Amino acid sequence: MAQKNKEQTRWKMNIKRGDVVQVISGSALWRGKRGRVLQVLPKENRLIVEGINLVWKHQRPMGRVMQGGRIQKPAPIHRSKVMLVCPHCDKPTRVKMRFLEDGRKVRTCKRCGEIMDAL
Repeated sequence: MAQKNKEQTRWKMNIKRGDVVQVISGSALWRGKRGRVLQVLPKENRLIVEGINLVWKHQRPMGRVMQGGRIQKPAPIHRSKVMLVCPHCDKPTRVKMRFLEDGRKVRTCKRCGEIMDAL
């Protein structure tokens, strides 16, 4: 059996931009905190979450257009370290995919069974 490259391995991302997630592991500074997903990076299995994993970027001034200095911005975090928060039961949960009668594929909460949204 042939070994796959890391670049060829793609995982299904059940988290989308705009979802609220909770950090379940990692630094004690961010564990338990919630934030909105700003960007999803499926090739790297990472997410950029608002207010989580903040790093300082030292920006050089670009002429008269942009001022230099230290800028704080969120860095990517691995998808295994966060869990999606259900908007109905307000708890971190796994995602279950389900088909409705009209054929639409939707994400549902494993805890309460409510539909999160349609894909």
